[in-house]
Amino acid sequence: MRISAVLLLTAVTASLLSGCGQDDASGSDRASGNASAACTYTATGDAARKVDLPPGDPAPARSLTMTTNRGPIGLTLDDAAAPCTAGSFTSLARQGYFDDTKCHRLTTQGIFVLQCGDPTGTGSGGPGYSFDDELTGQETYPAGTLAMANAGPNTNGSQFFLVYADTALPPAYTVFGKLDPAGTKVVLDIAKKGTADGSGDGAPKQDVVITSVK
Repeated sequence: MRISAVLLLTAVTASLLSGCGQDDASGSDRASGNASAACTYTATGDAARKVDLPPGDPAPARSLTMTTNRGPIGLTLDDAAAPCTAGSFTSLARQGYFDDTKCHRLTTQGIFVLQCGDPTGTGSGGPGYSFDDELTGQETYPAGTLAMANAGPNTNGSQFFLVYADTALPPAYTVFGKLDPAGTKVVLDIAKKGTADGSGDGAPKQDVVITSVK
């Protein structure tokens, strides 16, 4: 799952934020910002780690702590703007989906994100379901943003990215929360170590393992 950015500065960054999920043909009203519509999670049958589908009327957590081997990252979820995304993330966290998984991708040129959420650590794994975007068209991605990776419109799954410096991206990635200042610094410190191969896009040089999200 990568972030596929349409307007990035280089060919390398142009494929960064794409994700692994399949297209969700359900056409949920959530994509157009109708917060009263029920959430629709469509099974795809290709789970990297077996989990139950989130409920259609999820009860997202407001705050979570992502514990990593590099330090804790406090997360505040925006369940008003992105209730289905926050609900999915909360459901996966409660089922231990993110436990003992590596953040597989770091970008240090053009965009400034750490990408996580794939138990296989390859960037191709997902939870076995997909769901629609929750976008207003006004999304921005400053430092401290928590947002979903995708493979195009309405293909959200489990992969997400943590923004550690202000990043220019098209408003195509659902923003569903933010990092606390201390957590943003944890990610920034990881980024300062660079990537394993020294490029601007690759696995972090310093392994980043999510031990739990609670």
